[in-house]
Amino acid sequence: MKRTLTERRLLVLIGAVQFVNVLDFMMVMPLGPDFAQALGIPNSRLGLVGAIYTAAAAASGMVGALVLDRFDRRKALAVALGGLVLGTAAGAFATGLGSMLAARLVAGAFGGPATSLALAIVSDVVPPERRGRALGSVMGAFAVASVLGVPAGLELARAGGWRAPFFAVAGLGAVLAAGVIGILPPLRGHLEARSTPATSGAGALLRRPAVALSLAGMAVLMTAQFALVPNIAAYWQFNLGYPRERLGLLFVVGGLVSFAVMRVAGRLADALGAAVTAAGGTALFVAVLFAAFIFPVQPPPALALFVGFMAASAFRMVPVQALATRVPGPEERARFMSLQSVVQHLAAAAGALTSASLLRELPGGRLERMDVIAWGSAALAAVVPALMWLVESRVRRRERGGPARRAVQLVELERPPAMPVRSKALLPVKRISSESRGLRWDD
Repeated sequence: MKRTLTERRLLVLIGAVQFVNVLDFMMVMPLGPDFAQALGIPNSRLGLVGAIYTAAAAASGMVGALVLDRFDRRKALAVALGGLVLGTAAGAFATGLGSMLAARLVAGAFGGPATSLALAIVSDVVPPERRGRALGSVMGAFAVASVLGVPAGLELARAGGWRAPFFAVAGLGAVLAAGVIGILPPLRGHLEARSTPATSGAGALLRRPAVALSLAGMAVLMTAQFALVPNIAAYWQFNLGYPRERLGLLFVVGGLVSFAVMRVAGRLADALGAAVTAAGGTALFVAVLFAAFIFPVQPPPALALFVGFMAASAFRMVPVQALATRVPGPEERARFMSLQSVVQHLAAAAGALTSASLLRELPGGRLERMDVIAWGSAALAAVVPALMWLVESRVRRRERGGPARRAVQLVELERPPAMPVRSKALLPVKRISSESRGLRWDD
């Protein structure tokens, strides 16, 4: 039976996968006080619940770097979603700290590969000239989860108990896993080039300058970001004097703006290049750091500064991720994404641990030395555009130097109604069928 799929529908499906994956991670900590009280878990131990998810995601990323490119991406994504569903549902049945940690370990072990596979699929089927826009749309799932998912989960917990959000997210994940199997065709085009000696292992991949520079850029970006992120709520409340009862408004407005900014950043990355777009986002990020942390004005425009911080963070991430998808070939893309996932989690942990070791809480809850952390974050952020320029120059040189490895094909695109048709040869026809061994562009 032949299946056809449009690029837009594919992005909606992958965006939904990312939404559930991000929501599963983001909702747990806000729910922490609720299930901690119900299960008799000390609040001081809640950090372990988030830490074990991150550790499991990093460990599974290392394994994924060795095995994910050996399988049909559709089947691998369905398995990853199935494991995420089991881990999330198990959280609803937790009876104490041990069982909750075990459930979150399973969720992290499958959630990490699900992200890598989702990004690999988008990179496989969307050509480079539109990939920034596509990734901007898919990565907008983070903002949607912040604006809609987390508040909905908190309200659901208030109305139906802390277990209800776990069941709800597990149910959404199960529906999406069925959708992946039922809607996506087999995605095996990357398997045809697996025998190439240069792409035989993760070690060979890491020895390439473009790969090492791309991963270094992601590490620097995440370290700079997460040196600040864990302390954002406390800093805005106690240092900037923002009311506790209105903290939710910060995340709603910041998430909405971030969603719009990601789409703009994706288009700019396609039009101007990743390095130039990342430089613009970095300039905005550093400006916000100076205004909010280093030389805060009095009284501080807390809402505007928070929105600026989230918008600048989102603006920087999209071009970096879009460029990263052009570094590996299709046959090694999931492997590369898994390595990138490991780097992201380790760098985020390094940033958080560094800030925790430097900060000191003053009487009344104010945080001391946030300006020092911000200076370090600004210095690291300034390195990112230079690293992206080095990566982009190597990628473009490689793409000009030989036959382009075409992004494996997609779909039968709907012809724009206003477009005059003079010759079918002028229109790109892209098809996916369940009989095809993989996706190929037919121009």
